Amino acid sequence: MLRLALPARATGGYPAAFPSQCPKMPLPFSVLRPWSVLAAAALLSALPLSAHALSNRDRAKVDALQARMASAEKRYDNALVLTGNGDPKGQAEGDAALEDMEDVIQECTQQRGCELGTMLASYKRLLKANADAAAPDDGEPQDDGLLEADPDHVGPLAADVPEAARAAALLNDHRHDFDKMVEFNPAVQAGIRRWLTDLRPALLTSYENYENLRAVMWPEWQRRGLPEALLFGIMAKESNGRVHASSRAGAAGLMQFMPATGRRFGLGPDDSGFDSRFDPRSAAMASAQYLNERMGQLNRNIELALAAYNGGEGRAARVYGATGGRSFWEQGVYDQFPAETKDYVPMVIAAAWLFLHPQQYGLEFPKVNAVPATLTLSKSTTIYELTICLGSTGTRDGYMRVLRNLNPRYEPDGWIPAGTTINATTRIVGLYNRNCVSGPRADLARTLITADLNQAIVRPSPQSFTGNVSVGDAAPLAGVATTVATGQPAPAKPKAKQSRSYKVAKGDTLGRIADKHQCEIKALAKANGLRAPAYALRPGQMLKLVGCDK
Repeated sequence: MLRLALPARATGGYPAAFPSQCPKMPLPFSVLRPWSVLAAAALLSALPLSAHALSNRDRAKVDALQARMASAEKRYDNALVLTGNGDPKGQAEGDAALEDMEDVIQECTQQRGCELGTMLASYKRLLKANADAAAPDDGEPQDDGLLEADPDHVGPLAADVPEAARAAALLNDHRHDFDKMVEFNPAVQAGIRRWLTDLRPALLTSYENYENLRAVMWPEWQRRGLPEALLFGIMAKESNGRVHASSRAGAAGLMQFMPATGRRFGLGPDDSGFDSRFDPRSAAMASAQYLNERMGQLNRNIELALAAYNGGEGRAARVYGATGGRSFWEQGVYDQFPAETKDYVPMVIAAAWLFLHPQQYGLEFPKVNAVPATLTLSKSTTIYELTICLGSTGTRDGYMRVLRNLNPRYEPDGWIPAGTTINATTRIVGLYNRNCVSGPRADLARTLITADLNQAIVRPSPQSFTGNVSVGDAAPLAGVATTVATGQPAPAKPKAKQSRSYKVAKGDTLGRIADKHQCEIKALAKANGLRAPAYALRPGQMLKLVGCDK
């Protein structure tokens, strides 16, 4: 069987921002490589045609694949419309459609009778549509900068802030002007080296975390005309994309706001006691406001704005005023910042550069299916329990970090009541309905979550003591049961609870029965000879309700 491996999409390499400001690039989806289609077509031409008629089963599978491809293509077309209207949902829908197409093509290579050429034709049409949309109009110059010089559009980043606009446009420039900055700045080059070596796992984790948070964070920066790459760079350096990150100095959240600075921008404890520095949307909004304020104040470059973000706005303003607004990299400016800031500035810029141009360094960011969705819980649960039953399909490290980041108000081991609606992704919702509502995986997760360490400890009972009665001790009373240890009358044994039973109905699982009668799953399984993890039941089977409260 020939397996056709399509090249992985490099989402960071395509213009990833400002659809409304880039009418000639309406859909910031993943890069589509023409050579992948040509290579697939070449391989296809070498495939022999089957001499056997398709079975009804194979024909049904082929028809289903064709229907899925048509649906994905239509979904992509709809995403083009959304993005053309400036709707941020467009990119997520487009990326999801691409993933659907890739899945169909992969399955087609393994399905007898599936015409790969037909599937690739759809992919090729998509490629051409994307290329046509990105092509410039004849005779019209294109503006490669992604910040407009319109004060009404970009707020504090106006035409009279040339250096801030230059720096922001540079980070979003896809003519590779940023290469020159990296080439002539060994500090940034060293930062790239660090991200690609010792810190590569942290960079990949930051990217995956950001993609799951992008839908709630990026619009706040986009609305204020700030580059997405810079948002990613700051978040990667500050917290690696962990919502609940905190420092010894008191900074907290994805963007690491100190308490006083957070209060200036509306962050801090709310009426329920929750610190909104841990809320992704609020942190994104506050950081965009803060950075715009700094760049408007300094009116020089993004390096000084980053130095203010890390080293203090007061210090940055004093240095700027004393040095006449010279570059951060000039020694007279550079030496006035602490070592932490000297490290911070190039590391943020390096992460932003890698976000935009991963292919240049052989960097492959993980594919993340992060279409936002909400999930209404069918039964009470915890984030720990959800993490177990969801599994790790489609992700490297499972879904605990995603759930924690999207639902920062909940502790991982705190019970969330049934009927609660939590934030999730479409993939999490699908896995939840499949694995967490009922069935063996759900039962196993509940068993693991409710396991009590104390029950594993075997403690000696008084009856296990076998020593003799010493001289001088009171003699046991004749005809009265006594304990060996004390010689005193033994306490009356409690009457055994009458064992109850339950007849298994169709669709019942052990976990559901345990929840209904408030049983401890392990005790119930042991009493009825059921083996983990399946705890297989059959309709009509009688269970002894041992260890149940009702």
